[in-house]
Amino acid sequence: MPPKIRGMTANFTSQNTTSRRFTLMLSGEDAFDLDLAQNSPPSGLPQERFLLGDKLPIAPILLMAQSAVAFDPQQVIACLQPVHLHATRDHLILMAQSQVDLTAEESNALLKVAIPFIEEDFQHKVLFQGQGDWFIPAGPFASLATHSIEQAHGRNIDWWMPRDTHEAGLARLWRKLQNEIQMLWHIDPVNEQRAQIGLPSINSLWISGIGKLADVQAPQLLQSANNIYGDHPTLAGLAKFLDRPHQHKIDFANLVNAFAWVSNPETHWGNLRQALLDKTIDELEIIDFQTGKPRHRIFTAKDVNRKSWAFWKKSEPLSWPEIAG
Repeated sequence: MPPKIRGMTANFTSQNTTSRRFTLMLSGEDAFDLDLAQNSPPSGLPQERFLLGDKLPIAPILLMAQSAVAFDPQQVIACLQPVHLHATRDHLILMAQSQVDLTAEESNALLKVAIPFIEEDFQHKVLFQGQGDWFIPAGPFASLATHSIEQAHGRNIDWWMPRDTHEAGLARLWRKLQNEIQMLWHIDPVNEQRAQIGLPSINSLWISGIGKLADVQAPQLLQSANNIYGDHPTLAGLAKFLDRPHQHKIDFANLVNAFAWVSNPETHWGNLRQALLDKTIDELEIIDFQTGKPRHRIFTAKDVNRKSWAFWKKSEPLSWPEIAG
């Protein structure tokens, strides 16, 4: 018997409030609507839209995750990230931050050089400097359409650069600032030292996550979760925003009414299957985004083994690929 389908709406609300359920969300990729003539990239990854809402106020949530800075929830915040753009024969590719290995000392030195130009064009002071993320009120760049590094990395950046929405010229203004900073960093001692030890240069600045805290639209299951588990900084910021308990790793002693978004979810399937069999939880909900939209499936203890016509044989447990497929 296949797992039950709970519907495919963006804002899922449990209809069975008495069940002892654990929810696991899987990461998805952006999907293009083949029925539409798209001339711009999809707005955000599906899990970003699911957690934050269609306005995707990623920057203020990341700022909450990384700092205790107090800021106006109605203020539009931008996230700036020093990055490496890898040159191929005919285009540039954005590298993921995990590939850059930027230290706190390097981040400090690069920001020190760039900050006069940044604050002049943004018309604001930098609010907080994390190791790889710098936060500033968006000022004149508030209406830019941007994409997170998680969505754009590994791809030709021409299609993923910031775009004007209802005010023309802002993308060009950002590009001018980006070019100025690229020239400054090209001759910076930080990059000379990185080159000597074989690390990629920090040769550009990325802007993304523009939005305000007041626009966060977290799903109800997250708002009412007893615990939130996962190492993604978006979850840490959301948990703080929603005033919910948060841990990086899943506590298998506290699964009831908890939500998780973790790296390598396949490594947890054995424990979650056992939790169903032991009746630690009644239901396991898995949320994925195979088509770019949320898909909700509910598994119970009866769903974790393969079904066989040979009833006299011991049923075998379902593998993670069978569960996640």
